[in-house]
Amino acid sequence: MFQPQISLSLSPYSALYELVVPKDNMLRQINELVDFTFIYEELQANYCLDNGRNAIDPVRMFKYLLLKAIFELSDVDIVERSRYDMSFKYFLQMAPEEPVIDPSSLTKFRKLRLKDLNLLDMLIGKSVQLAMEKGILKSTSIIVDATHTKARYNQKSPREILQDQSRKLRKAIYSVDEKFKTKLPAKNTVDTVEAEITYCQQLIEVTKSKLGIAQLPKITEPLNLLQETVEDDVEHLRISKDQDAQVGHKSVDTSFFGYKTHLAMTEERIITAAVITTGEKNDGKQLQTLIGKTKATGMTVKTVIGDTAYSEKDNIAYSKENNMELVAKLHPQVTQGGRKKEDEFEFNKDAGMYVCKAGHMAIRRARQGKKGVGKNQTNTYYFDVEKCKRCPFKEGCYKEGAKTKTYAVTIKSNEHTEQMAFQDSEYFKEKSKERYKIEAKNSELKHRHGYDVATSSGLLGMELQGAMAIFAVNLKRILKLTV
Repeated sequence: MFQPQISLSLSPYSALYELVVPKDNMLRQINELVDFTFIYEELQANYCLDNGRNAIDPVRMFKYLLLKAIFELSDVDIVERSRYDMSFKYFLQMAPEEPVIDPSSLTKFRKLRLKDLNLLDMLIGKSVQLAMEKGILKSTSIIVDATHTKARYNQKSPREILQDQSRKLRKAIYSVDEKFKTKLPAKNTVDTVEAEITYCQQLIEVTKSKLGIAQLPKITEPLNLLQETVEDDVEHLRISKDQDAQVGHKSVDTSFFGYKTHLAMTEERIITAAVITTGEKNDGKQLQTLIGKTKATGMTVKTVIGDTAYSEKDNIAYSKENNMELVAKLHPQVTQGGRKKEDEFEFNKDAGMYVCKAGHMAIRRARQGKKGVGKNQTNTYYFDVEKCKRCPFKEGCYKEGAKTKTYAVTIKSNEHTEQMAFQDSEYFKEKSKERYKIEAKNSELKHRHGYDVATSSGLLGMELQGAMAIFAVNLKRILKLTV
């Protein structure tokens, strides 16, 4: 069994924490909320317990990654901040005078210790369990949606990425003193990656050795980011792209290159399940997996709320079989076909025929398509073409010279017929109003936790990023609901 190696170290300066880390500090509250010893059990298979020197405690390493997810900082800057930020030290269970780790240790921890670990489901499950223990989860409804994350690479050319990073560094330098402009190297004007790399290396060297401001916090972060880009990212950008990422579509006119995170969330805004896929995957196909993962956390699911992407026939049947309500509107193609509302004809139930806008009734009906084979069958209604030729509404309705005028209506399946009736109910309309909550959660992930762009390449890297970001937002939500 993995033996915990850390507790808050005995130090003559430990009393400082009571003075400088207030009771309402978020990191102090997370420490009190979560028992992180579950990390030992989950990671013990990835450590050698009887050979070599002791590894850095896995709970501390995990907490470093959690800090990255909460504050959206690079490895270098999260370690640097933990050197002087007392709330970070307290959260990491360090003595005030204790030295920090080398930033490279975080990369090794991610690659060696977290491999073959279903961190995404495990952390979501832990946070949902915690919410249940606190009595937060009372609803039996989940809201589902997908959010996209752009791949780290190939959003811009390598040269454009370098230009962006160097621009941020120059802007930070100018904010200290405009006079430094004359001391910086001339901007690169040659349209090659090699020339841009050379310019960035010169800019880094001048900033470090000649300006005397490299240690200022406002300079350090952009300087570190530029240096990491030059040293680590550019070569990867030049030789390959993210092999796992795929092109996905947000609408008919807009697309992205990257990944999708399919989410399930309670009405209390606690995320209960996530599936991370490449960008081209269909949202509706993930619904049954999201429901299954949510139930695996111990939650009871009676209602599922989503947009039209989740109302496909298989999902309606699945919901019915499992005694759940699916609050998702059918696609207009199902409810009214390809025609606009104003182009629809009225159905006369007594005659069993459709009546056009001019008041003319169909003269006969024919059924097309084989029952139970392929697409749904259709009823085709035929109108008196001689009346159509003289009709004042014939423009856009009757094609000049056509020998027939028909109006076809798809025969709805039982599933679609029942769902159409359900979506007209007041209950459906009220429940649909809850959808905004998951859109707000997607925005929080992207704008407060860096989830708009992947921090590494590959689907596994995206799953790690998703696991830490979702765990962070769940903990923050639990804190808000329990205070």
